[in-house]
Amino acid sequence: MQRAIEGFHQDAGGDWVAELRCGHGQHVHHRPPFWPRPWVLTPEGRADKLGLELPCVYCDRFELPHNYAPYKRTREFDQDSIPDALRKDHSTKPGVWGVIHVLAGRLRYVIEAPLASERLLEPGVLGIVVPEVLHRVAPEGEVRFFVEFHHAKPAATSQPITGA
Repeated sequence: MQRAIEGFHQDAGGDWVAELRCGHGQHVHHRPPFWPRPWVLTPEGRADKLGLELPCVYCDRFELPHNYAPYKRTREFDQDSIPDALRKDHSTKPGVWGVIHVLAGRLRYVIEAPLASERLLEPGVLGIVVPEVLHRVAPEGEVRFFVEFHHAKPAATSQPITGA
């Protein structure tokens, strides 16, 4: 899926990394003829590319950024207490990832375009919520679950959560 560039930084090797709106980073090399990006070599060139969208393969794979950690969670819901807002298409804010934890039963997790898919969540199977992507949930019989929200932390102390 496409994500806008919000900034740049250099990695430990001195290569430029585009900081994407989702929280992931993507190297932007100038290595002609395969990667002709002379704009990355100057502050003006990089500034001109702010807002440009690049494909983010990590979002496509439902991978939380490495430097993200939980900061809050919902209460536990069951099949009768799921708020209407979660049953309808909704999304998280830019830079906010979610992780759906099913404690008992099964929950259908429907993700809209551009990552369109449908997953059946149960204990041990996490539902990764990509920022700004419409999604909804529906109980499959009796269920208990909660949603944990993640955002960027200054130090890369958290481990990535994969799957969905």
